[in-house]
Amino acid sequence: MADDLFFFTKDVFLIKAPKKSPLVLRMIVLVFAMVCGVYICSICLKQVSTRNKVGYLNLQVIEKPCQEPNIESLETPLVHYPKPKNYSRAECACNPVRYFAILSMQRSGSGWFETLLNNHTNISSNGEVFSVKVRRSNISTIVETLDRIYNLDWFSSASKNECTAAVGLKWMLNQGLMQHHKEIVKYFESRGVTAIFLFRRNLLRRMISVLANSYDREVKLLNGTHKSHVHSPLEADILAKYKPTVNATLLIPNLKQVEETTTKALEYFKSTRHMIVYYEDVVKNRTKLTDVQDFLKVPRMELKSRQVKIHKGSLSNLVENWDDIQKALTGTPFESFLHADYRRR
Repeated sequence: MADDLFFFTKDVFLIKAPKKSPLVLRMIVLVFAMVCGVYICSICLKQVSTRNKVGYLNLQVIEKPCQEPNIESLETPLVHYPKPKNYSRAECACNPVRYFAILSMQRSGSGWFETLLNNHTNISSNGEVFSVKVRRSNISTIVETLDRIYNLDWFSSASKNECTAAVGLKWMLNQGLMQHHKEIVKYFESRGVTAIFLFRRNLLRRMISVLANSYDREVKLLNGTHKSHVHSPLEADILAKYKPTVNATLLIPNLKQVEETTTKALEYFKSTRHMIVYYEDVVKNRTKLTDVQDFLKVPRMELKSRQVKIHKGSLSNLVENWDDIQKALTGTPFESFLHADYRRR
């Protein structure tokens, strides 16, 4: 009886544990596989990203510096390689560019002179940029405008862009130039800008041209249109018909004032690289244009202009009160203006 009880008890306590469900094991394996997969994919993506970055860096193009042209050491600061913001100079990127400014006064032949320069394949003179007052309102706006011009980012009908070898503008003395001369001289010297002074020897002829141009600005003789410069003999004859009356009382003080202004300008800018050109000399001798081209270091070319001269002939035929003018200037340092248009003083 005891044995039976023993075996019964043994049978009761030796119950086998039930087998684990195969579904649970499969879920565990699946989760483990997913975790491993995500980990492996993240590592692969990092490696691919790193390889892409390295490849991008390897493809960067390193610009080679332009080879310096054969120039004298003193002229090195005058040679530039602008990098315009809005376009590429392409094959002309290593063509050196020189900066210049035509400094003049109204009715001194500067418009005609500038058209001659712009007739050159490699010269861009962008006109009377600072005739717009806001551009010369302070030295900051002046410098900003000059930077755009000399970086070849200033677009005008004269722009040669890519293959420009000399770039500049026409700047009248009364357009902020004298007012901010100290800062502008520093700019010219630091940026290597050369100055071309263009003046008239016969200041009386210039004065007559100023008066006639002022009259046409108000009356507009050419079919209601004001033109400071013309391209046909017919238009020139129409404008020349007007003969201004010169104030003989103020004539000498006005002429002295113009002389003083030009003298000051030459004094202010004497430290810059510059040359002086007279309108009459260019009219008489076109080799003066060769001197200007040599000064700008551009190839020599025959330069032409479409502009037609307005006031021609003797001064006595261009004004109403010639007798008063003669009396006012006779016996003064300005008497030579009465006798010859282009005679050296």
